[in-house]
Amino acid sequence: MAELIQTNERVSWLVYPPEEELDADLRKLFAKARQNLGFVPNVFVTYMTRPGHFRHWFNHFRELMNGESELSQAEREMISVVVSAQNGCLYCLVSHGAELRRLLNDEVLGDRITFDYRRAGLDARTTAMLDFVVKLTKTPVACEEADLDRLRGHGFSEEAIFDIAEVTAMFNFTNRLASATGMLPNREYHGIGRSHSNA
Repeated sequence: MAELIQTNERVSWLVYPPEEELDADLRKLFAKARQNLGFVPNVFVTYMTRPGHFRHWFNHFRELMNGESELSQAEREMISVVVSAQNGCLYCLVSHGAELRRLLNDEVLGDRITFDYRRAGLDARTTAMLDFVVKLTKTPVACEEADLDRLRGHGFSEEAIFDIAEVTAMFNFTNRLASATGMLPNREYHGIGRSHSNA
């Protein structure tokens, strides 16, 4: 039987400089990624087409996803996969689906949220947050103050509402960049947060 999968996958459709030609701080970041993850995320590699832009994006991204917020890291990852599902972004669905499984320590719930959060058994508060994320992604012009009142009614503060909107905006940006450049998710992501059990 012929092999169905190519093993020499491209990172993206762009041409980017080899790692040895990068500035020292970026080579150090790549080394740290290999140490912590076992691989360099393809988004890093693709962004080397514009390394100065990468530095700004990466700092903002880390602040949004790991910085101080009333939203848990898992909630922020839920936003990432729900936005990415609306946009059909393969890279972000795979990479952030992996991170959501890891953060929840529940591969079934992580996958269900990634594929269809409405049928994942989430509580009303989380569902309201993700419904707003979908509206902001699909029909931003239709957003109105009543949407924020609905979030307030579920206990979200002004800061948390801003964080929901900003994380949503970040992933709409990142999804479009990944899709425009043909970015392919690293194969390693598919196994993260999974038990690999045959049970």
